[in-house]
This record gives sequence, C-alpha cells and structure tokens, in this order.
Amino acid sequence: MKINRYIDHTLLKPTATLNDIEQLCNEAITHNFFSVCVHSCHIVFAKKCLQHTTSVHVCSVIGFPLGAMSTNAKVAELTQAKEDGADEFDMVMNIGWLKSGKDELILEEIKQLKLAAGNKVLKVIIETCYLTHEEKAKASELAVKAGADFVKTSTGFGSGGATLEDIAIMKNAVNGKAKLKASGGIRDYETAQQYIDVGVSRLGTSNGIAIITGTASKNTY
Repeated sequence: MKINRYIDHTLLKPTATLNDIEQLCNEAITHNFFSVCVHSCHIVFAKKCLQHTTSVHVCSVIGFPLGAMSTNAKVAELTQAKEDGADEFDMVMNIGWLKSGKDELILEEIKQLKLAAGNKVLKVIIETCYLTHEEKAKASELAVKAGADFVKTSTGFGSGGATLEDIAIMKNAVNGKAKLKASGGIRDYETAQQYIDVGVSRLGTSNGIAIITGTASKNTY
C-alpha cells in the first residue's frame, strides 16, 4: 500500500477556518489520503467538500484534546458525529482515571463509545507523553479489552508525540487484537516509513504533503 493511504490528513487547530477545512479536503482529494481528521463541528462541511470522492473518509476527534469530560458528553459527541457522517472516531482516554487506577471506568467509557460507533472505526488516544511504560501498556490493554479498533499515541497537543519505543510497547500490549496509529511529530517521509515498517496501520499528521513529496514542513502535529 502506498504511503498516502496510511495518512489521516489532520487539522485540529482551534483557529482553523472553513477555508482551511476546504483546503484540507482538497489536498486530501489531490493526494488520495485515507481521511481528513477534523473537529466534530466541521464534519458536515468536510463531507460536503468531499462529496465527489469515495476514497477519502472523514475522521472526527471525540473528547479532544484532554479526554477529561464526562462519558455522557463523549457519547453524545460521537453520536452526533456519526449522524453528521463521520466514518471514524479518535477518542481521548481519560488518563486521570488511568493514573487513579479506575480501570472499570475506562473500560465502561470505551465500551459505550464503541457501542455508539457501531461498525465504524474507534481509535483510542492514550497520550503516551504523560504515561509511564507500564501505563502505556495498561492503557493499550484496556482499549483492546473494551473493543477499540485502534490504539493511538498522541493528540499532538501534549508535551510530546509518537516515538518508536511507544509503538513497540503498544504493539506488544495489543498483541494483534487492535491496530496502531502513530501521531504527533511525524513530519517527513523517512520518519513515516519507520513507523509503517514497525507495524503502524495509520499515521495522524498535518504534514502529509511534506511526507509524500519530500518537502520541508513547519507543522508540529
């Protein structure tokens, strides 16, 4: 599979305008990226921009970027996002609960979100930069146990992004029962290919064009 089909072409800046979202979608069409990843308020507009293509999907973030809102709020956001036409959902795990040992709360939340997502893809962001190696493994195991389709490294808004070490920990923890998404700080072809080579199925990045063309990018996500 060509590297462009691994890419969730991402724009999650709070200042993103509708013109920016339209440009994101046009770029995704031009380069045949797997999806655009946007905030839930932009789903309907993104679907309209992509109405003449079936190869570019719409991914929406849920509970982004902190993951600290109520489970009911996350479920409501995902339910509305699904009604608006999103194809995939990247939810943020409540890492405060993880660090408090509230495994059952995390399991129940992810289960409810997967139930709401139905047959659509649910990815769980575990924000690895704030976790110990043991917590990264535990978070990945909980996501799989709750029925998530992917585990994902980062929001891009934390203190750090993806690392190959984190992917190795997550890969071992999910043991083939979920796919892996690396995000945060992937800015060039060589780095992107490294993640693919170790088993990542999706890349979250705002540097998709730079990655596939070999040009420089200043984007941080």
